[in-house]
Amino acid sequence: MKTEFVRIFDENERPIGVKTRAEVHEKGYWHEAFHCWFVEIMNEQIYIHFQLRSAQKKDYPNLFDITAAGHLLADETVADGVREVKEEIGIEVTLEELISLGTLKYCVTRGALIDKELAHTFLGVNKCSIDQYVLQREEVAGMARVRLEDAEGLWSGTYTSIHIAGYVEDSSGFRRSLAKQVGTEAFVPHDSAFYQEIFIKIRKHLHRFIGQKL
Repeated sequence: MKTEFVRIFDENERPIGVKTRAEVHEKGYWHEAFHCWFVEIMNEQIYIHFQLRSAQKKDYPNLFDITAAGHLLADETVADGVREVKEEIGIEVTLEELISLGTLKYCVTRGALIDKELAHTFLGVNKCSIDQYVLQREEVAGMARVRLEDAEGLWSGTYTSIHIAGYVEDSSGFRRSLAKQVGTEAFVPHDSAFYQEIFIKIRKHLHRFIGQKL
């Protein structure tokens, strides 16, 4: 496997060099990522699309995550990050088609992994339904649709579980329907504050798309 190099930053987000992806997660260096959330508006309800991470993934296998996301390599710009959308879910987009939600600074730790990200975060609205995705099977095992209102309730503690609906795709491309109640344990363990900030930003930016105040 090709060694990937990423830029690293100090606590004040100033660049301080380049390290391998493995070193970044071992030592806990701040580094850049690209996050893209896709949402779908149906009957004046907002639905967020979550990808189901493949069982083959080293980190957080079989958990629901951001629609499409990945690290920015040392020689890449933010605009290059849209490659993640094409690679993971097979959708062609340009940066100009997406809404910027700003850069989120957050940290996730699990065992020896320390993931300190400066995440350039974007929103895609009504680009497609979840059935139209073409999944990169070694990365993504399925997709699920979640009502924004339910997601907000789950991470605020109002709900202990919410309904998700979508599908899981096997190695032959066959899609099995997925519909069940899940709690926060079914999702990548970002802090509640991370999810809540994303949901606030999504709701703020979607007023222009819906004919009533949300």
